[in-house]
Amino acid sequence: MRVILTRLVSLPWLTIACVMILSLVGSLALFSASQGSWSPWAERHLIRAAFGTILMIGILLVPVRVIFKSSYLIYAGALIVLIALQAIGFGQGATRWIAIGPLNFQPSEPAKLAVILALARYFSARTPEQLNSFLPYIPAFAIVAVPTALVLIQPDLGTSLMLLMGGLIVIFCAGIPFRYVSAMFVVFMAALPVLWTNLYEYQKQRVLTFFNPGDDLLGAGFQIMQSKIALGSGGIFGKGFLMGSQSQLNYLPEKQTDFVFTMIGEEFGLIGNLAILVVYFMIFFSIMRLSFRIQHRFGRLVCAGISGMLFLYVFVNVAMVTGIVPVVGVPLPLISYGGTAMLTVFIALGLVNAMALSNDVEDEDFFISSSR
Repeated sequence: MRVILTRLVSLPWLTIACVMILSLVGSLALFSASQGSWSPWAERHLIRAAFGTILMIGILLVPVRVIFKSSYLIYAGALIVLIALQAIGFGQGATRWIAIGPLNFQPSEPAKLAVILALARYFSARTPEQLNSFLPYIPAFAIVAVPTALVLIQPDLGTSLMLLMGGLIVIFCAGIPFRYVSAMFVVFMAALPVLWTNLYEYQKQRVLTFFNPGDDLLGAGFQIMQSKIALGSGGIFGKGFLMGSQSQLNYLPEKQTDFVFTMIGEEFGLIGNLAILVVYFMIFFSIMRLSFRIQHRFGRLVCAGISGMLFLYVFVNVAMVTGIVPVVGVPLPLISYGGTAMLTVFIALGLVNAMALSNDVEDEDFFISSSR
């Protein structure tokens, strides 16, 4: 009994409470998106949140050593599914989902976690002296590049960039020297013209619309202009729950997924949007604080990678709906409607909680020796 109580106290309860708050906010937002009805989105969102909570609890009970040993296997499984997606997948304008009975599964979402786990295990065996050389980073870049390329050919530019940046965050946290970061930035900037010429026409249109959304208000610029109108009309305190004109009259596109933050801003104003961002910040802060307390590098890198992944979700979504970055189709974690993305976040938080329950300095030798 004493052991159970000790483990319960060790859990990051601040993170768990924030997750529950965001899941509830998401259900209410989807209730509003369907004009005051629990179907078709809000009810399913609640069910997924309940299932995700059970999944999170189940994962946090898994010993970290088991997660560590399974990291490469999980990564290999993610690659196999992404490859199979090209043959059996489906989607509108892209091959992004696999049907499992009545459910649709998007493999690119859990692939982000697979990359984080594989990188964390790989860097667990690298010494500070090794990390001063560039050669040990080549396998790490390959771990990121392969699934990124598989997602890019679906084609899904937004998700592939998220996967790439999430992997680079882990590599950065592992201790890559600044000279290599500078060199990669120079190479990236030099490669931009080549990358531009290889984009699909609709992807180029999204970028061009970002720079001048007023050129095609009834076409490519419609989404972002309606989003700005909704956010602006919400003012400081909003129009009230179920009272947003842009969302309730269906002028706001994809209000249940990509633009749910805009709908909340219209109904609850700047205050409502800031409150949500504060809750997200508390999750980031809690996970990063935990990563500094964990004694083994594997756990620290997993927590840093997951915190970075969640931050990218939030930053890109908010920046997208406010016109700071092009529209790329990134959901708002735990609030937007979408089963795979939501369950991926719960799995990620289960991994964080598992690291919190296995903070033992003696495990460091095990992680290093097992990585070699």
